[in-house]
Amino acid sequence: MSKSEKALGSLITYEQTGDIALKNQNTLRKIVGTLGMLLPLFLFLTLYIDSNFVAILPSISHYYFTRASGVFVIIVSMLSVFLLIYKGEAPRDFYTSAIAGFSSLLLLLFPTDNLPESFKVISVTTLRVSDFRMYFHFACAAIFLLALAYMSAFLFTKSDCPVEQRSKRKKIRNRIYRCCATIIVLSILIIGLSKILFPNFYDNYPITFWMEVLAVEAFGFSWLTKGKAILEDK
Repeated sequence: MSKSEKALGSLITYEQTGDIALKNQNTLRKIVGTLGMLLPLFLFLTLYIDSNFVAILPSISHYYFTRASGVFVIIVSMLSVFLLIYKGEAPRDFYTSAIAGFSSLLLLLFPTDNLPESFKVISVTTLRVSDFRMYFHFACAAIFLLALAYMSAFLFTKSDCPVEQRSKRKKIRNRIYRCCATIIVLSILIIGLSKILFPNFYDNYPITFWMEVLAVEAFGFSWLTKGKAILEDK
């Protein structure tokens, strides 16, 4: 057996018929983390390549109304499916990731508000104005990110070993998980507080977009770390 076949064998097994290809949980975690971290970049590049447009939209979700909508829908849908099939190490992991996966599907089914007039040049579709749809989208996005923050802070940090017996790298990874969870929660709070307390600043600057980018980068980095792409125990 060649080295490439051995490497593939660690991810895919042909010993059981009727089985699925992706069984390795760490591989799934790496895929989820990578997709999350690349989403903002792919959206920006798609719009730049297609329309030579470099301005930042009000939020990541607003790319749904542009030529980058396919990228947005495909990546978020993939994240949703992977989160729904993620088993984790205990039932609580599965339930929390299922909540995240289901809420990310709902935010696709209930898009955010239409692009502002200043971005109509790149808008390829508009929807009927609906406050319910908009606020429901906000709620689903918040639940999605908060579920991921919970996983990072309370589930990824679990260990069968007592604290004093944990490896140095495990302790560092736990700090990373907690920092990523904190960044996600703070990003959500900054979006909400800036909209309420500083509406003029919120309307004139893409604060939502940058806070969402910060949140998804933190979520992706956390999952890459959990997938042993970073600081794996020797």
